[in-house]
Amino acid sequence: MNIIQPNAVVYQFHKSCNLQQWEMVNDAVMGGMSGGKLSLNTSGNGVFSGHVSIKNNGGFSSIQCRLNPIVVQDFNAFALRIKGDGSVFQLRIKHAQTDRHSYIYNFKTSGEWETVTIPLTKMTASFRGYQLNISNFNKTSFEQIGILKASKSEADFKLSIDSIALVKCK
Repeated sequence: MNIIQPNAVVYQFHKSCNLQQWEMVNDAVMGGMSGGKLSLNTSGNGVFSGHVSIKNNGGFSSIQCRLNPIVVQDFNAFALRIKGDGSVFQLRIKHAQTDRHSYIYNFKTSGEWETVTIPLTKMTASFRGYQLNISNFNKTSFEQIGILKASKSEADFKLSIDSIALVKCK
């Protein structure tokens, strides 16, 4: 996808950003034993890292940030500036804080700094790991963004995040 319009930054990590805006949600909420954390590295990038455990029916770790409603009408995709560990992560958004379901998109990282583009209309509705039979994201705004690491086996993970932005693509 070619970006054809300037972006709207949803979240930019930097050396003095307030990580308290981000909440950790691990599988411990369901009895699991996975653990993750969000920290800043010396360059000011957010680093989501930890270990996914499948003990006690576990298998995920996530971070999420509540936002004032972000209008998407001029944009059709997310652009994530990230450096992953070569594994798959999931971008998650909620249209409204009160929604039980999220709209999700899995993306594979390369192990290098890259910009991953995620079309809004490719984000599917999901609740507790199950795809729902409702339309893909077609809302005019969202109020929460997050990243999830899931695994069906024991796994360490690390994802460095520079920024998350909305973009208009061809």
